[in-house]
Amino acid sequence: MTTQTAAKTSSRPTTADDGEVARFQAIADEWWDAKGKFRPLHRINPVRIAYIRDRVAAHFGLDAGGDAPLSGLTLLDIGCGGGLLAEPLTWLGAKVTGIDAGEKNVAVAKLHADQMGLDIDYRHVLPEDMAEDGPGLGQTYDVVLNMEVVEHVADLDAFLAASAGLVRPGGCMVVTTLNRTLKSLALAKIGAEYILRWLPVGTHDWRKFVRPSELAEGLAAHGVQITDLEGMVFNPLNDTWRLDARDLAVNYLAFCVKAPG
Repeated sequence: MTTQTAAKTSSRPTTADDGEVARFQAIADEWWDAKGKFRPLHRINPVRIAYIRDRVAAHFGLDAGGDAPLSGLTLLDIGCGGGLLAEPLTWLGAKVTGIDAGEKNVAVAKLHADQMGLDIDYRHVLPEDMAEDGPGLGQTYDVVLNMEVVEHVADLDAFLAASAGLVRPGGCMVVTTLNRTLKSLALAKIGAEYILRWLPVGTHDWRKFVRPSELAEGLAAHGVQITDLEGMVFNPLNDTWRLDARDLAVNYLAFCVKAPG
């Protein structure tokens, strides 16, 4: 397995929010505890993985039902955390690179991948630094993921610009985030953090939630267009998540495409 364990330094303003990075670093040891602080991500993962598999396979004309439907594709997982998406997408055949602003997150991800015998290229680096010259840098990817990341960055436009620049012409991006609505304030912030205690208090700043229109505008400015939007809706009766294109009020997925060069 390849890994970079030191983030590059740059004179440019960073898209990383130091407070957000520290918050996730503090609980990094729990990434693979399905009953711990990352339980919501473990529960939502099947829906996210199926969406990525089906949409990406369709975009590239691949068979989503095959044993390794993403075989031959390069995939960059921005904000990979402990590797909850990088590992299953590797099992689906993709050649995965995972990057994260938190050094401890990368260490946890690398250790777990080693234990599973998976070859994943984990790096402690920011997306804006990936375009620079150097070993393993300056490349573009068939697929770029921004999963539950954009609501945590310091500069949304700069982050989207950097992310869009890492998608190859004709490639795609998948984004999941939280909509800035009164419903998301009630459910994803107050309910999830203060009442149900699903998430540590302070996990989210509702003011940084991103409306689909804002995401579309930000990506379009850098040559990437949203082609599909799906809501992710929680069913408390059976503790499962499902897709619902009619309900984008809280969690939503966006499939985005970069025009061929």
